Amino acid sequence: PPQPQVIVDGEPPAPPATGGGDIIKESNTANFIADVVEASKLAPVLVDFWAPWCGPCKQLGPMLEKLVHQTGGLVRLVKVNVDENQEIAQQLRVQSIPMVYAFKNGQPVDTFTGAQPESQLKTFIDRLLDGAKPPLEAALEEAQATMEAGDAEAAAAIFRQIQVEDPENEAAIAGIIRSTLAMGDTVTVKEIVQALPTEIVAKGEVAAAISAFELSQQTKDSADLTELKEKLDAAPEKHQVRLDYAVALFGAGCNEQAIGELIEIIRRDRAWNEEAARKQLLKMFDALGPTHELTANGRRQLSSVLFS
Repeated sequence: PPQPQVIVDGEPPAPPATGGGDIIKESNTANFIADVVEASKLAPVLVDFWAPWCGPCKQLGPMLEKLVHQTGGLVRLVKVNVDENQEIAQQLRVQSIPMVYAFKNGQPVDTFTGAQPESQLKTFIDRLLDGAKPPLEAALEEAQATMEAGDAEAAAAIFRQIQVEDPENEAAIAGIIRSTLAMGDTVTVKEIVQALPTEIVAKGEVAAAISAFELSQQTKDSADLTELKEKLDAAPEKHQVRLDYAVALFGAGCNEQAIGELIEIIRRDRAWNEEAARKQLLKMFDALGPTHELTANGRRQLSSVLFS
């Protein structure tokens, strides 16, 4: 369908801004051409049509602001109160609110109406970015690469800087925990975890990082590998010995073998000790992370045993 055109009578529009400008701002009918149409020739602009009496607007607005801030200026947000700016709302056929328009290169290119979940808002914004990475996302990739290269201290510094910019960033918080743990500073990790709000602790990446920390504490106290192997060889039917051996293996970095030992317990007696082996295995998967090859392979093995 043809896109609505923006025509504002009166004074000629102001020239587009050439500086950084405000990432989030209020606008009105008189300034709409400058704030939205012309500004969108420099960077995509979201226009949030709202009103003080609108309940869903109060849900949508803060989420939009958060996601726009995360783009670091690659996308901007302009808020328009429809009660005070009925002319522009009519021109853009705003019939119900909240309604959001996306402007790019001087034209409206996308729109949606009603409150949306954060995941859908992110997808909406990602479409506008055309593959450009927001600064925080690029910084996260740099921190992860630094971590994988073995420089945990430098990675921790980047993760901390990201959290300064975005205090509830799940990946950054998880990265701080993992990098600090990699430096061997378990005291600081414990302090970080204890200070986290409950809702942050429950988030996927953070929960996985905490599992890695808890597992490290568990393996730190595990018995000598050789001693446990001898005990297991002498009594292979003792599941507790095999579980202790698996934990010690994981602590020693023998992750694949550790997973194999737990799978063996589940194969022999999946219900043993209130499914202790399966629960321990899931902790290891969390510690390794969902994208790790051993996690994927281990989950396939687990499914094969459980559903055979």
